[in-house]
Amino acid sequence: MAKTTKKETLDKKNTAKTETSRSWKPNKQQRFVLGCLLVLFSIALLVAFISFYINGQSDQSAVSQLGDRTEVVQNWLGKFGAFLSDLIVYKGFGLAAFIFVRLFFLTGMFLALELSLKKLKNIWFWDMFAIIIVSVLFGFFATSAPELGGTIGYELNLFSQDYIGKTGTLLALLFGLIVYLIFKIKLSPEKIQSYFDSTKNEIKSELSALKTPAQTESAYNLEEFAVEEPDEELDNIHLKTEDTQFEINKEALKPTISNSSEIDLNPVLKPLQMHINPVTQTPVHTEEFVVEKPEEEDIIEENLASRLVADFGLFDPTLDLSNYKFPTIDLLKEYSTGGITINQEELEENKNKIVDTLRNYKIEIAQIKATVGPSVTLYEIVPEAGIRISKIKSLEDDIALSLSALGIRIIAPIPGKGTIGIEVPNKNPTMVSMKSVIGSAKFQEAEMELPIALGKTISNETFVVDLAKMPHLLMAGATGQGKSVGLNAVLTSLLYKKHPAEVKFVLVDPKKVELTLFNKIERHYLAKLPDTEDAIITDNAKVVNTLNSLCVEMDNRYSLLKDAMVRNIKEYNEKFKSRKLNPEAGHRFLPYIVLVVDEFADLIMTAGKEVEIPIARLAQLARAIGIHLIIATQRPSVNVITGLIKANFPARIAFRVTSKIDSRTILDTQGADQLIGRGDLLYTNGNDVVRVQCAFIDTPEVEKITDFIGGQKAYATAYLLPEFVGEETGINLDMDISERDTLFREAAEIIVNAQQGSASLLQRKLKLGYNRAGRLIDQLEAAGIVGPFEGSKARSVNILDLSALDQFFNNEQN
Repeated sequence: MAKTTKKETLDKKNTAKTETSRSWKPNKQQRFVLGCLLVLFSIALLVAFISFYINGQSDQSAVSQLGDRTEVVQNWLGKFGAFLSDLIVYKGFGLAAFIFVRLFFLTGMFLALELSLKKLKNIWFWDMFAIIIVSVLFGFFATSAPELGGTIGYELNLFSQDYIGKTGTLLALLFGLIVYLIFKIKLSPEKIQSYFDSTKNEIKSELSALKTPAQTESAYNLEEFAVEEPDEELDNIHLKTEDTQFEINKEALKPTISNSSEIDLNPVLKPLQMHINPVTQTPVHTEEFVVEKPEEEDIIEENLASRLVADFGLFDPTLDLSNYKFPTIDLLKEYSTGGITINQEELEENKNKIVDTLRNYKIEIAQIKATVGPSVTLYEIVPEAGIRISKIKSLEDDIALSLSALGIRIIAPIPGKGTIGIEVPNKNPTMVSMKSVIGSAKFQEAEMELPIALGKTISNETFVVDLAKMPHLLMAGATGQGKSVGLNAVLTSLLYKKHPAEVKFVLVDPKKVELTLFNKIERHYLAKLPDTEDAIITDNAKVVNTLNSLCVEMDNRYSLLKDAMVRNIKEYNEKFKSRKLNPEAGHRFLPYIVLVVDEFADLIMTAGKEVEIPIARLAQLARAIGIHLIIATQRPSVNVITGLIKANFPARIAFRVTSKIDSRTILDTQGADQLIGRGDLLYTNGNDVVRVQCAFIDTPEVEKITDFIGGQKAYATAYLLPEFVGEETGINLDMDISERDTLFREAAEIIVNAQQGSASLLQRKLKLGYNRAGRLIDQLEAAGIVGPFEGSKARSVNILDLSALDQFFNNEQN
């Protein structure tokens, strides 16, 4: 055993050595050294080749005696240069060898400067192509001047002449030249024609200029009407040139005037100008304090989704509701009175208080800048050198006391900037309307699967995120801080961007009053269980069946993705729309499903583990098949949202909470306790925390939108989820044989062949709806062919093969 282990270790060492030798790549220093060596070598080649042609072939006799130090050579690079010239020029490619100088020089530069080597490969290919063409071409002169084409060029020329003659060789070289010009120099017939046209126009203009005096002399001998024509032409030409010169000069003067005025008027603001999202800056009182007010975004009055015609390829899932019209933006109300207004006195007062408070603790400020938002103003300060950031961070309560404001939040430092941020609430906050957010170009032109417009940031920019990439969202905050309005904003965003065929909602509303308005769009956007009256779930007992039904839907979708050999819903739908999947095999277009739960803590209190298990399964697995969860709760404590669930909710929204502990519970950091309420929120997706003022949408606005959608043509029913039958709902095992389905025997044969009892299998094989397939499964269980329900697992099959099944039916008939 010891010998074999030694052999194995030796083999492993040898394979490791070979792998390391194969995978060796030069580092930065090695590439630079190698590049410098190649550049110097190219210069040496150039010196050697030039001296070879100047001194002739006098050094050829000394090439064979390189070891003799007494031998004298004329080459400027010595014996080594004579050897290289003889090898590459005389015995090689002749004059074409100078292309090697260019190749080695470029290779060295590419390596030293760490440029992309893809372009270098292209250069080597075409330069080697040119070397062969040039050397073969000069091979025609080998008898009189052999150093022009070299030995290789001469031999290739003779070889070509033996088969296709001199004329054929010249034609082949001409073809090679054409290939080089087209692919390397990018020469095209259009360029040649344009060149000739331009030269022709130049010749015509020169001839007309030469003919003009002769025409005017002969014109004096003609009649009066003939004399006026050339004068008019000359006047016209003269006037046109003057006009064009004047216009060009005038246009050239315009930008210089505007630039000079900007430099004179705002000399201090230029270094403070942001590179991203330029803003208008107004100096206030002192040169150290700068106020930034972002420019108002343009509002698009028409919903772009109503004008966009989606390219669904050969299959269009929106065909059933092809005349569906998206809600118009004028259904929403404009609450704000004309954008953000800057209160100069308030800004100056807050600035002085911040500076004085920090100065009391011997903290000097080099610069302070204010960015005014809808409800919060961000003061960015740059402290003097040597000031500790933790010292400023510890003064949060002192700054709040001096400003007499609620919710002072210090960001030290601001991510991506070398500044410290102090967020101070405005005395007169501006309400962010849903109309301004939905109508913004950022939302209308968003190329996302499930775009959500939450509101506006401190810099007054519309904040848009993609639910499909989150992939699940956790919303939390104290009572009355805006969670329900935030849910309405999320649902409204999706209604304005997605067609009813593309997204479906499963709404859970334990309050029974928050989401009831969406009942009007039941047959457009909502999904529900079969044989249920209301699509919006208000009874906690029905939530368990709905969640388990979503788990069944998830399993069914994963089986469809497996059959289609794709990894996610986007690839599956693209494959289905291009008609690469057969609907007869059970394939169908899969809409996104968004599960919205308004009060999750209430569900946990009443249902407990029955809710936790399916939620955990959906949170872990459902992101790839287009099922996304939005859960709102007052406080996501450990007993409400477990660590297993919370780990799968990287995207979190925190409204105002009462303590720092609650803030850490939601965001894993503090800050939510310093919010001011009324829609003020913090959003994080596992990285930076962004402060957003949530867009406000009132109940009458939601009612207008749902009335607009509900008044249009709809589907026959709401989107039906798979039927879920729990263990507690027993099945009548004394079912009469005469009441069996006509496909009972065929279904039994399919189940026995597959040795897997599931309704989805019968759906695909027999092309049935889920209700009938579920009844067949119940009848098979009553007959004893399949076992009882086992959660998400397939039912066990009690009959092993078809012969045993035939015997079973024979015994039944007897």
